[in-house]
Amino acid sequence: MQMFHSAAALVPASMVPASIPSPDWSGFDIPLPWGSLRIHAYALCILAGIIVGLWLTSVRWAKRGAPEGSVWDIVIWAIPFGIIGGRLYHVFSSPDAYFGPGFDGTGDLSLIPQIQRGGLGIWGAVVLGAFGAWIGCRRAGVKLTAFLDAAAPGLLLAQAVGRWGNYFNQELFGGPTTLPWGLQVDADNANFPSGYPADTLFHPTFLYESLWNIAGVLILLALDRRFHFRRGRLFWLYAMYYTLGRVWIEAMRIDDAEQISLFGITTRLNVWTSIFVFAAALAVFIVLGRRKNADAENVYLPGREPAVETAGEPAGTDKTGDGGSSPEHAREQSEEHAGEQASGRRAAADPVRDPDAIVSDSESRDNLPDNQNGPGHSSAPAEAVPASTGGTTSTKGSPDTGKSGASATGSASEPDGTR
Repeated sequence: MQMFHSAAALVPASMVPASIPSPDWSGFDIPLPWGSLRIHAYALCILAGIIVGLWLTSVRWAKRGAPEGSVWDIVIWAIPFGIIGGRLYHVFSSPDAYFGPGFDGTGDLSLIPQIQRGGLGIWGAVVLGAFGAWIGCRRAGVKLTAFLDAAAPGLLLAQAVGRWGNYFNQELFGGPTTLPWGLQVDADNANFPSGYPADTLFHPTFLYESLWNIAGVLILLALDRRFHFRRGRLFWLYAMYYTLGRVWIEAMRIDDAEQISLFGITTRLNVWTSIFVFAAALAVFIVLGRRKNADAENVYLPGREPAVETAGEPAGTDKTGDGGSSPEHAREQSEEHAGEQASGRRAAADPVRDPDAIVSDSESRDNLPDNQNGPGHSSAPAEAVPASTGGTTSTKGSPDTGKSGASATGSASEPDGTR
């Protein structure tokens, strides 16, 4: 045992695996006919973060009842805007490399589009990315707040994965430490701070933020399952959680950054930004919690909801056949209804005729040929007395009249020639 301790004491401290080693790989080259294309590990980490963030967002978005495929209609706007916004925020929050100290013009403007070298500010990415998402949501007919609630955990997961790009670039680490998870940085790397021994270990702030964000994803999912946050409240809760961690993680970093003095305190710009964003997010979260909205579960913009489907039959189906509502059938029903109304009007206008009156008319028609034999018989029809209610006997006992009445009632179906 004493020999083991003696051998361990002879091993240099830099060789003891009680630290996070510096990466020996930062990307690869793809040969092309005119040269090669460099694929940086930093870019692969950002891409991997986008993929896992989209996966989680699409799952949550589908569960909210959003239209199928709309998540892609939104992110196709949000991602490019987010990348541009993140880069612009970094350039103007750390301007020395691009514009020179004090904007004296000694910087290199050609470095601005070189994102593979690192430098994406989360706040610019969130603000401009949200603007791009707003454009996509308007085109898809859904609410921006509903999408932000669905995307909040996925956004935090994307940041957790993307932070590992700082490890491969050996950048944005913290101050020196002797902790067993201290980070090794190559002494010949441009980001190695001057004035420190080559074997100095540094706080792996990328790892702290990555673990903080992963824990935040689990917390947001649990809180959303318990309270069902809507109207953008989960997004503002994400903003509060992230900034709460960013304050202490940012304060540990030793890379160059803009220093801002407020209230007699001088610290990094991102520290103040995180404090103000936290306060604003807390205020919005409280205000939204006091408002009641019965339509909070609906992800669609007003007037953009899909057509409601009837039981067992999709909306807009053209029904035909019995009981259908095709244009032809509707026209036939309208004509039949008009005919029925006209018949009703005629029935109401015509008086109801008594059966005895029908019999009397028949007798008059039977006597009509005799009345027309000559002009001297024009008064013959006056001898016919109207039939009684029975329609078979004459009031004056005339057998001919009664016989005619019986014959008339019994021969209603005879042709006109019998007259």
